[in-house]
Order: sequence, then C-alpha cells, then structure tokens
Amino acid sequence: MTEPLASWSEFNVAMVGATAALAGLLIVAMSVNIAEIMKSVTLPPRAASSIAALVLAITASAFGLIPGQPVTAYGIEVLVAALIAALFQVHAIRVVAGERGVAPMERLLKSIAGVLPVAAFLAGAVLVIVGTVEVGLIAMAIGSVLSIIAALIIAWVVLVEVLR
Repeated sequence: MTEPLASWSEFNVAMVGATAALAGLLIVAMSVNIAEIMKSVTLPPRAASSIAALVLAITASAFGLIPGQPVTAYGIEVLVAALIAALFQVHAIRVVAGERGVAPMERLLKSIAGVLPVAAFLAGAVLVIVGTVEVGLIAMAIGSVLSIIAALIIAWVVLVEVLR
C-alpha cells in the first residue's frame, strides 16, 4: 500500500465493514416486501441503485486496502467501479423520468440522492488518476459517506412507498 493509501487504511477498513453490514441489512429488509416492491415500476431500479451505491463504497474501500498498489491503479479501479454503479443510477433516473403524473421537481428529488455518491467517486477517481491524490481521496471519502446516506434515504423511501 503506498503512503497516500496507507494513511486512509483505518477509514477504508471501517467503511468496508459498515457498508457491507448496511447492504446486507437493506437486502434483507427489502426482501421482506419484495412482492410489493416488484409491483412498482420505479421502486426496483431505485432499490438497485441504493445497493449499487453501497457496493461502490465497499469496492472502493476494499481496493484501497490492497497492499503495494500504486495510487494510479487504485484510481482506475475506483473509476471502473463508479462507472458500473453509474449504470444503475442512469437506469433508475430513466425509469423515474418516465413516471407519469409526477411533478418534475419530485422526479429530480427521486434521482439526486443516487447521483451524488457516484459523482463524488467519479470525481475522486479522476483526481487521483491525474495526480491530485489527496483531494481525490477526500472526494472518495465523501462519496462513501454519501453512499450510506443515499442508500438509507432510498431504502426508507422504497419501504415507505410499499406501505402506501
């Protein structure tokens, strides 16, 4: 592990554990109401986007713990993971955008929570790759925290909307 990554190892260890536990809990919580969730057009993609954000945080933190890894390689790994997570977010946004009878502001609010963490990881990965390592690592740390917040918000909304 190179020096910039070594100084983030405790944060990465904590994030791997916290986000993995939260992802497992969310999957179990959603599975209890999966039949109702699947009846909705927008809830499954939004639920998937919340899990994708957590998996991105898990992946980025785990990659940050690989010993002896060059920091540029880490940036590339996180960039690839963020692009994959972005696919889930784009799908959710497209489904929400096609929702009938919903005000544009409500559509925006339904979409923004999932976009913020992915955007932070994408920005952080690019910054690390181009050599602005510390700022990039901070952006990724913000992305990790935003992933937890976004996943909790989206999961809460999904579970509450099922009961409406």
